[in-house]
Amino acid sequence: MKNANILDACCGGKMFYFNKDDDRVLFQDIRQLETTLCDGRKFEIKPDIQADFTNMPYPDESFSMVVLDPPHLTTKSDGWQKIKYGALDKDWRDMLAKGFTECFRVLKKGGFLIFKWNETNIKVSEILKLTTEKPVFGHISGKRANTHWICFVKEN
Repeated sequence: MKNANILDACCGGKMFYFNKDDDRVLFQDIRQLETTLCDGRKFEIKPDIQADFTNMPYPDESFSMVVLDPPHLTTKSDGWQKIKYGALDKDWRDMLAKGFTECFRVLKKGGFLIFKWNETNIKVSEILKLTTEKPVFGHISGKRANTHWICFVKEN
């Protein structure tokens, strides 16, 4: 395992990284796949560690930063969006609550959790109810202004 200080708990295709092989980041995802998208582009999910973000194999307080960009779609289709982003199941509230708990467990005191959420199906206000932690700041971006980047800090 890499000696990384940052964990990406649901790395997927590592789409927002400048360097998809950055040694500072331990890339984790429950999925692993290589495919070709409908437009002919190669797409792969190639984590360093294959693990579930709701039950991670790391000791408490292992990382200074955790990035959490979990699946956000509730659709049952098997299209390109599900391939790229994954999908939530009917127990999504429980899954995301457990994911937040795990991410804060592996985060060092004083560390940062960077949370990314797209409101395609579920409002961010509903998601923030799933953790007792309070965000410090956030920013809305994207073509339709429905992607939220939110920063939390784990209290000392």
